[in-house]
Amino acid sequence: MFLINFSHPLTEDQIQKLEEKLGQKIERVMEIDAYIDQQKPLIPQIAELVDRVGFTSHEWQTVPFILNPPSLSISAVTLLAEVHGRCGYFPPVLRLRPIEGSLPLQFEVAEIISLHQVREEARRKRGS
Repeated sequence: MFLINFSHPLTEDQIQKLEEKLGQKIERVMEIDAYIDQQKPLIPQIAELVDRVGFTSHEWQTVPFILNPPSLSISAVTLLAEVHGRCGYFPPVLRLRPIEGSLPLQFEVAEIISLHQVREEARRKRGS
């Protein structure tokens, strides 16, 4: 499993907790700086960020990965659309949460969200 990280670098402890939740080893962490120039159009910048992952078309469709999206919401949703277009599905995403009372502020792995499952549940509601 690859971790494509468009957010702050993860600690060894966070990666270990992620592996425990996944039930498998993270083979590679791909750190992608998600800085966006607010004065320029967003879509080309997001496409360039995703290009930096370096996957071929075949790899996007076959390599198992989890995504840690950027924290800027408009970047995150646009990036998800770009990634979905390349791999053909919504990838699982990592959610971190602040550790209550930590000084300095620290984050822990909260959950892995299956966006595919979220989509399927929403589709069932549509049919009701």
